[in-house]
Amino acid sequence: MTPLSPVMNVMQAAALAAARALKRDFGELEHLQVARKGPGDFVSAADRRADEILREHLHQARPGYGFLTEESGVTEGSDKTHRWIIDPLDGTHNFLHAIPYFALSLALEREGALVAGLVYNPVQEEMFYAEQGQGAFVNRRRLRVSARRSLADAMLACGLPRLSQPASQSLLKDAQRVGAHCAGLRRMGAAALDLAWTAAGRFDGYWDVELKLWDIAAGIVLLREAGGAVSDRAGKQDGLAQGEIVAGNADIQPALLDLLRG
Repeated sequence: MTPLSPVMNVMQAAALAAARALKRDFGELEHLQVARKGPGDFVSAADRRADEILREHLHQARPGYGFLTEESGVTEGSDKTHRWIIDPLDGTHNFLHAIPYFALSLALEREGALVAGLVYNPVQEEMFYAEQGQGAFVNRRRLRVSARRSLADAMLACGLPRLSQPASQSLLKDAQRVGAHCAGLRRMGAAALDLAWTAAGRFDGYWDVELKLWDIAAGIVLLREAGGAVSDRAGKQDGLAQGEIVAGNADIQPALLDLLRG
């Protein structure tokens, strides 16, 4: 088994440290569900705590690197070529309702390119990770995207915001159109894990809009290294930073793109 690189050792150590706090906080949620107030504030505090732990560990290991995080925004580093991209708790609403489908997401950007990614679900203890040119893995087991070639056989994941949000109606129309051509749709509620599961072949494809870079950065690395394809809805790479994403294996992803284009 190939040993982990120094940077991946750093990433995994930071993730495990933050995950211990998340897992402990998740275990406390059942005691808060009876209260009208409390769980939301509790989860926000858990999110911030995980962010602080990740930033502390990563800064100690690579003191010059910058940060882009959901909780803290942009922090410039002395090393302008490297930046950590962090979502300390992807799937906040799942976490709030004690649904064990959430993860922390951590990616490394070098000179504007995503070169390493990690998505960790602390409840299921699944560590998905990948580095550019080194393949993708879950708990040291190699990942490959699914081999399904037909949309009719495909299980797809998608995003769906609250119905009051502007993008909801277009996404509902997308879901109707795509759902008529595939084996099933799932809305799981954590973009980082949806991408990790697509890299693992559990989903055959995934699409969403209005995401942030910290939602998808690590998952993009995983998917690419697992042999998958990813683009924005126009089929380009530069739109990914704008929050549009269409992902899947080499057969399903272009077929999904065609459907979404109408």
